Amino acid sequence: MNFADLGLSEELIQAVTDSGYTIPTAIQAQAIPSVLMGKDIIGIAQTGTGKTAAFVLPMIDVLGEGRSRARMPRSLILEPTRELAAQVAENFDKYGKYHKLSMALLIGGVSMGDQIKALEKGVDVLIATPGRLMDLYDRGNILLTGCGLLVIDEADRMLDMGFIPDIETICTRLPATRQTLLFSATMPPPIKKLSDRFLTSPKYIEVARPASANASIEQGKVRVQARRKRDTLFTMLDAGVHTAIIFCNRKTTVRDLNKALRQGGFDSGEIHGDMEQRDRIAELDKFKDGTINILVASDVAARGLDIKGVSHVFNYDAPWHPDDYVHRIGRTGRAGATGKAYTFITEEDAEALANIEKLIGTTIPEITVADSGGAVAEAKPAKPRATEERAPRRRTRSGEAKSRAPRDERSSADKAEEPTEVDVREAQPVREKTRVSKPRAAKPREERSRDKQPREERPREERPRSEDRRPSASKPRRSNDRNDGPDDGWNGPMPDFLSVGFGES
Repeated sequence: MNFADLGLSEELIQAVTDSGYTIPTAIQAQAIPSVLMGKDIIGIAQTGTGKTAAFVLPMIDVLGEGRSRARMPRSLILEPTRELAAQVAENFDKYGKYHKLSMALLIGGVSMGDQIKALEKGVDVLIATPGRLMDLYDRGNILLTGCGLLVIDEADRMLDMGFIPDIETICTRLPATRQTLLFSATMPPPIKKLSDRFLTSPKYIEVARPASANASIEQGKVRVQARRKRDTLFTMLDAGVHTAIIFCNRKTTVRDLNKALRQGGFDSGEIHGDMEQRDRIAELDKFKDGTINILVASDVAARGLDIKGVSHVFNYDAPWHPDDYVHRIGRTGRAGATGKAYTFITEEDAEALANIEKLIGTTIPEITVADSGGAVAEAKPAKPRATEERAPRRRTRSGEAKSRAPRDERSSADKAEEPTEVDVREAQPVREKTRVSKPRAAKPREERSRDKQPREERPREERPRSEDRRPSASKPRRSNDRNDGPDDGWNGPMPDFLSVGFGES
């Protein structure tokens, strides 16, 4: 089957041929004829399967006849991110070059005045993010009563970003008799509820199992310590990566990693949500034209970016949401090409990994990166931990401070010189002795507490005279002590239970 068999116009087929495509993908082959017939559609397909062209191509022919009016777009395409909206606009420019269709792009980060001027002239195709569209609608700059065709693209991503309430509001302000196309990689319950409410007898098209990963992508997981992530990444990039996108969970990680890559001699750039729209577009253009071959990105770039020739995707951070994994790795292996996707897994990522493998229905093969730190020594030497921290200090029994080297660096001589604390009781020589086996009776609590009173607090008259005091337990008894029995060889302290009753007749 080719595009001519799908019922497209000759001008459109020529534009597709000029772009280098001759055979439609599975989603395009099933969706395009139904869109041309005016049916509602639910399209479920993994990323990178040509979903954009599946609705852009038939829309161009459907809108070929008709006339636009000021502030009343004839069709509306909702996209979750600015980048994806800009990419869809590029597709309309590329495939609609033989048609005279007007188009406007409503996204944040650019001048609202220019967008209002474009709407006042009248547009056939309005491509917008929900936030900017609602802003201009509330200002009275847009009328949606003339919109007969609605496309909700990346619906599951809309759900993740919290746009579903805005989409429901927009749908209620559109004409009831319209054609609605909904495309998504997955079909969670909220999206199913949305489609049941706003689509009329839709045709359900599913070209791949929901959330399945592209079979043309070689996947792998790399178990690594968190502090070794950067070294491991540098090693893998040095191994022959042509073009790569590296995904991080946090914007600060994106900035720090890109800085380290550039210091290490790599041609890298970055894209994240804190950047101005013009700066993000500039970085994407550099990546597309080969000025840089490594793009460090947050999930703002995970959905919908169609950049040819991406050989590798690295998940520097394991994605928090399993669906994001499918969309991240979908940046490679597009349009029949092959690609590789590697995910760094730390001990804290066990649950995230389990959720990902459960979603895609397979176990990601584990790979080992040999000598993860050595290959980056020239790019950015890593300081040994022992030089970054002071050696731990300990105090000897004499109170002097002594530095102790790490355990694996101390020689046997050092260990021999190190003072050893010995239990005094074990050091005392003990001779054979005869002891009474009768156990010592425990003193009543009040007597024990009275014994613990400070010496000065006890009444002087209660203290025994020197001649009546019992021998000190801390002194060894002499053999000529009064009332001594035969010499039994005892040379230790005098036990209390043996001192009781001495001197009695």
